Amino acid sequence: MNETMGTIAKRRSTRQFKPEPIAETELHAILEAGLAAPSGHNDQSWYFAVIQNKDLIGKLSDGSKIEMRKTGMDWIVNLGKNEQFNIYHHAPTVVLVAARKDAVSPVADVCAAIQNMLIAAESLNIGSCWIGFAQFYFTTPERTREVGIPDGYAVHYAVALGYRPEGQKSNPPARKYAKYYHVIH
Repeated sequence: MNETMGTIAKRRSTRQFKPEPIAETELHAILEAGLAAPSGHNDQSWYFAVIQNKDLIGKLSDGSKIEMRKTGMDWIVNLGKNEQFNIYHHAPTVVLVAARKDAVSPVADVCAAIQNMLIAAESLNIGSCWIGFAQFYFTTPERTREVGIPDGYAVHYAVALGYRPEGQKSNPPARKYAKYYHVIH
């Protein structure tokens, strides 16, 4: 197996992080990987806001949890009520991933960028976690502007980044199904 395939195979979500932020060179490499992603009609609709302020990350988590309680979906409501739960898992670096609202395929664009960032982080031995709950906070243009994202963009997801605690490595679980695809010749 080549190095890229090996990195893809071993990458898993990290939900515990050391408190120190990742190095600037590593952060920029991860962001550049996101920018290298394919996008619908080469629209490149994404916008990344990097947050390394612990208090702001906590505020965004708490605000998301308030909105999560309003969804009516029991499991999301219960997570929103859990005082111990931080949607960013206390990561020292959070990348909010937004896309232009008028883009051809904004969600697919940000998903491709995020996948590139996750693989890049793994290749640098940096833990990462794709955060779907991030979008709950960003229900108004004011909240989006609060983190410096331009008007006309919507936050879809976030990526939590940080160094794993000592001794913690990616530990891929066994896949649930023997086969997810078939080939027709």
